Amino acid sequence: MDAAEQLDRRLDALRPLADAAVRPSRGWVRALREALGMTTGQLAERLGVKQPRAVELERGEANGKITIQSLERAAEALGCRLVYVLVPKKRLADTIGERASLVAERHLAAVEQTMLLEGQAVTNTGQRKESHRRLVEELLRRPARLWDEP
Repeated sequence: MDAAEQLDRRLDALRPLADAAVRPSRGWVRALREALGMTTGQLAERLGVKQPRAVELERGEANGKITIQSLERAAEALGCRLVYVLVPKKRLADTIGERASLVAERHLAAVEQTMLLEGQAVTNTGQRKESHRRLVEELLRRPARLWDEP
C-alpha cells in the first residue's frame, strides 16, 4: 500500500467531520468562551495576557489571521485540544489518478498535433486509448512528475 492509500484510510474517518466543523463566523475561541460563560478578561487571565490581547486573539481567529501556536494556547486555556488537519476534498488516490490522466491527455494532444502537422495523424481511437492508459501507468510510477506543470 502506498503513502496516498495509507493517508486516505486515515482521512476517510475525518471527511464527515470536516464538513460539519465549519468555523463559526466569530470563531471557535469566542464561541467556546461564550458557551463556557467566560469573559474575555477571564480568558486573558488564563492565557497570561491582558484583556485587549484576548479580544485581539478572538478577532484574529475570526478573520483567519491567527497562528497555530496562539490557537493551541487558547484551546488549552479553554480546556480544549486543538486538532489541526488538512482534509482533501476527494481521496488522494483519485486526485493522483485524475492528475495523471490530465497530464497524459495534454502530452498526447501535443504529440497528436505534431503528428497531424507532419501528416501522420492517429485516427484509431482504440490505439489512442491504449496510449493514454500506458502513459497514465508510467506517470503513476513516478507521481512527482505530475506536478511539474500547473
